[in-house]
Amino acid sequence: MTAPFASDAEFGAPPALGARLRGLLSGLGRATLDTLYPPTCLSCRAATGEADALCPACWRAMRFIERPFCERLGTPFEQDLGAGLLSPQAIADPPVFRRARAVARFEDGPARRLVHRLKYSDRGELAAPLGAWMARAGADVLADADAVVPVPLHALRLWTRRYNQAAALARAIALRAGKPFEPQWLQRVKATRSQVGLSRRQRAENVQGAFRAWPGAPIKGRRIVLVDDVLTSGATANAAARALLRAGAGEVDLLVFARVVTGA
Repeated sequence: MTAPFASDAEFGAPPALGARLRGLLSGLGRATLDTLYPPTCLSCRAATGEADALCPACWRAMRFIERPFCERLGTPFEQDLGAGLLSPQAIADPPVFRRARAVARFEDGPARRLVHRLKYSDRGELAAPLGAWMARAGADVLADADAVVPVPLHALRLWTRRYNQAAALARAIALRAGKPFEPQWLQRVKATRSQVGLSRRQRAENVQGAFRAWPGAPIKGRRIVLVDDVLTSGATANAAARALLRAGAGEVDLLVFARVVTGA
């Protein structure tokens, strides 16, 4: 939390000195908190040197997605064959959204634990550090975005789960990137069953017609970054992106924390 001072004038000090004083107070506050509540790994809860970080073991185990990757789907390539390449899957079955970006592969280990704790274990505080990683991973799609929009939950699912993890991530990303956070622009109007255990075709059928753009949203011509926690088959992201594009969105990109990578 930042110190509750509105300006350097309230310190009775020049701007540079005021900035140093604020930094000192902030540092003292962090040191006090670290003494009372020593920082632990976001994934395994082992001791760490700083808050909102991974321990060395979990950092090594996290399979981050970095270039080279498919510019359309964000899936990593084993070899760097040049910039701007598309994967065979992106060519054969292009998604509705323009580009996808992800922090890490969704597999057993830190990435899966972090997603499950955010989603099912009331660990809402994870949204800020995960959102910061997502903002870095999606810097190119966020650069020209007009708004950040989360994939919504249906009202019944939201009532049972109590909060939408995609919205928590999107809020953190928008704050970090300095972009408008627009959670009302997209609505989930169909209560679908869980996608877990469904085939690719069944997933697409399950979410068909599940989303609708809010009639009053100023979407026309806007470049939107759609946010979710995990990308698996792409069925949910495609359905959500299609609803935004039908409402007149200029472009829709996708930003997730983790994505399934098959054949890797």
